[in-house]
Amino acid sequence: MATGPEERPERGRIRHEVLVTILLVAAALGTSWSSYQATRWNGEQAKAAGRTNAIRIDAARAQGLSQSQSQVDVATFIAWADADRRGEVEVANFYAARFRPEFRPAFTAWMATRPATNPEAPPTPFAMPQYQLASRHEAERLDTAAGTAAAEVVRDLQIASNYVLTVVLYAVVLFFAGMSTKIAGRRLRWLLAGIGCLVLVSAIAWIATFPVSVGI
Repeated sequence: MATGPEERPERGRIRHEVLVTILLVAAALGTSWSSYQATRWNGEQAKAAGRTNAIRIDAARAQGLSQSQSQVDVATFIAWADADRRGEVEVANFYAARFRPEFRPAFTAWMATRPATNPEAPPTPFAMPQYQLASRHEAERLDTAAGTAAAEVVRDLQIASNYVLTVVLYAVVLFFAGMSTKIAGRRLRWLLAGIGCLVLVSAIAWIATFPVSVGI
């Protein structure tokens, strides 16, 4: 049976209404999902910022310990050097026996260079490669870790911003889908619905590349 001229526009309107309904439902669901993920990633960013601050505090403590240990090493070395210069062997040995374990290898290696007679010897044990402080290495490690954590903060913030932007795209979909129902012209109505479809597909394709946070 042939379709009457009045039935064809009616079918077209029904199809348009179905498409608009799909757009509205998809945009509403997408808005809810993106809003949830934006909130989740803001939380991830806050946790990463907390970790960054904690690491930086530990790094500052390690750096402070390193400076304190260096000051102790410098003070005992100067005291030893003064006693050795004055020929006070017992006093020099007293200070040498109290060198910190991390300073002693550098001092021993420095003495092996014969600094009293060798002009090419390093000026102090602190210039020797054997002078290594565990606290200094720990501070450097923590500084690196803090930099990594700070980069994670920026990354999480960017992800949250991207999710917020998709909410704007879904709002555009809702706008075009809603406006298409207000237009009497068939071609313009379908054009607006088509633009809504294009924006929706683009938003979904883009959001598919985002990481997802669902942890508690």
